[in-house]
Amino acid sequence: MFRTSLRSLRILNNIIKQEPHIFLQDNCYHSVVQFPQHFYCRYFSNESKYKTPLGTLLSSAKQQTETVSDKNEEEEARKQREHSWRTMKLTLIFFGVSFSCLGTYLVVTLGAPNKDEDGIPIRDEFSDKSLIKAYLMRTFRELEYYRKLIKEPSREKLLPDPLPYPYIQPKYTLVLELTDVLVHPDWTYNTGWRFKKRPLLDYFLETLKDQYEIVIYTAEQGMTVFPLIEAIDPKNIIAYKLVRDATHFTGGHHVKSLNNLNRDLSKVICIDWNSNNVKFNPENLFCLKRWTGHDGDTSLLDLASFLKTIADNDIEDVREVLKVYSKYDDPIEAFREKQKRLIDELEAQAAAKKEQEKSKVSRWTPSFLKKSF
Repeated sequence: MFRTSLRSLRILNNIIKQEPHIFLQDNCYHSVVQFPQHFYCRYFSNESKYKTPLGTLLSSAKQQTETVSDKNEEEEARKQREHSWRTMKLTLIFFGVSFSCLGTYLVVTLGAPNKDEDGIPIRDEFSDKSLIKAYLMRTFRELEYYRKLIKEPSREKLLPDPLPYPYIQPKYTLVLELTDVLVHPDWTYNTGWRFKKRPLLDYFLETLKDQYEIVIYTAEQGMTVFPLIEAIDPKNIIAYKLVRDATHFTGGHHVKSLNNLNRDLSKVICIDWNSNNVKFNPENLFCLKRWTGHDGDTSLLDLASFLKTIADNDIEDVREVLKVYSKYDDPIEAFREKQKRLIDELEAQAAAKKEQEKSKVSRWTPSFLKKSF
């Protein structure tokens, strides 16, 4: 409800084409006007064909407000882009300066010549070159040394030279993997890491100690291996322990380098469950099945028999025997079957020989008796 003059009512009547209802109440004249539906659509719609001066003014103000808002958003976006670009430039500059300082430090530190006790630089193969070139070449030499230290065995000869006479040097060398061959690692929330000793390990070591030089060769860290070997081998039957620094790192995997053992490879047998660990010398591998901690396992008993058979027969090149068993998925099971067949054949031969001797005795006894009587 709003107040208006009579003239305004007449103008409104001309617009909407309807007569207002006028009545008297409280000594005042009141007018009721009903707007038709098409009036709202025509005169109050945003899409009105005929705009009033006030609507034009309001529309213009709204457009100006939207324009100012768009300009503000564009300004904020531009400032944000400038801030991001500035941050990226500062980050790149920081990393560039950091790497430059680090590179300079490495060149100065690694490229400096060695000095004697009096602090005088020792001449080397790079001393005759220019100062910058000499420093750079020494730095490259040191970096190559560290690269080889990571990728290649830490020393050229992993084992010392064989013992000369009159010391006892076993003819054969037995290289054993530690994890899942002699022990099985197990981890729980309550106990952490624990290592389970394989059944018949003591018998295995005692049986072979006189005929084989026993070596542990594994990719595990020395801080884990050395105390573990002391626990499972209190008699020190295992002659040497080789750990990760003695392996060759290639393709993301630590590989045992039997070529660096300083032993005749025709007399070296490597026991492992993973052929990738010995991929440089597959002909020296006797691949067992992985031990998962089963208490009823007797594989070491059969393995000891197999290795003792090789030593007792004085095999000159063990690789020929290992090549035969490399065709089997389970060489221990294949050895059991062959051993069983051999025993059956020997028993059959012994029984046949015994029967033959009995037949000879039965034929000889009557004739002897006849001559005697």
